[in-house]
Amino acid sequence: MRIGIAGAGLLGRLLALELSGKGHQVEVLDAARDAGPRETSGTEGAAWTAAGMLSPVAELDRGNEDVFRLGLRSCALWPAIAQAIGMPGVCHFDGSLLVAHRSDAGAAQRLVGLLQAKADAGYQPEALSVDALAALEPSVHGPTLAWRLPSEGYVEVHNTLQALHAQGSRQGVQWHWGCPVQTVLDGQLHYTQDGQQKSQRFDHVFDVRGVGARPQLPVRGVRGEIFLLHAPEVSLSRPLRLMHPRHSVYIVPRPDRYFVVGASEIESEDRSPVSLRSTLELLSAAHSAIPALAEARVIHTESNLRPALPDNLPLLSQERDVTRINGLYRHGWLIAPAIVEEALAQELRA
Repeated sequence: MRIGIAGAGLLGRLLALELSGKGHQVEVLDAARDAGPRETSGTEGAAWTAAGMLSPVAELDRGNEDVFRLGLRSCALWPAIAQAIGMPGVCHFDGSLLVAHRSDAGAAQRLVGLLQAKADAGYQPEALSVDALAALEPSVHGPTLAWRLPSEGYVEVHNTLQALHAQGSRQGVQWHWGCPVQTVLDGQLHYTQDGQQKSQRFDHVFDVRGVGARPQLPVRGVRGEIFLLHAPEVSLSRPLRLMHPRHSVYIVPRPDRYFVVGASEIESEDRSPVSLRSTLELLSAAHSAIPALAEARVIHTESNLRPALPDNLPLLSQERDVTRINGLYRHGWLIAPAIVEEALAQELRA
């Protein structure tokens, strides 16, 4: 089949990889200038502004049972995807940590109780003593409460997105950059190229444009902000979430002692730079969990919009010759492989 994909973010690249691998002729259209990171390509794709946490249990406080199920399935799929793109080292499954300061014990216990009530047997949080926490992560000092979520992990975001594009190209995917798609309807992509309105018909099309799918879908953008730090004196082997009554702060390791700090979630479509409030709150909270971050260097800050639908849950819908996936919200890297798997199963049944 000749397949058209509107959007070259994480979903678009996963779809292109899978469909081209099955022998289909795949073309991907995106508004970005090229396939590179957001700061060079000009893309507004939310996948670049993410920590890549694979946390189906920890996200049970925000998602429902479907998100949990999709998350578990994606955790099973990610190693094979990493192998297929020639980057087996981008997936890490050493578990994740929930930590809290003594002053926030009540809020932390309530959250952990919620996770214990929702999570299936075998995925329950494991309580850690202060000594056990220190043995796992020697750089973590200050939190007195800790739980390990053994089934969780993370993906290296930028390396994975670039490798997905490279492998798709090797499999014959055609990438059309600088082509913003305005409408996806009845097997056609209507787009702009070099200032001219154009359209192409395909045997089937996938609409994975995120916030760009408006007005065909009632999607909104939810602002998120992240910081990239470099701290050669800090060691961290797994994602860490500091539980707090007002905001949950995460710290996720990257190669060569880089760390992503984030978790701001603001009901706003403002794409302006990171705010002073977020800078103070998030970095102060991160420092309270890992004191050695005091000497970290702030390499990069970024804000972006996560695509969310009115119910904050993912959408997978199929019409005549069109499959739409949207509303992955804060769960994009967690559930994308599984929802792509479901979308392709539906398309094949159709």
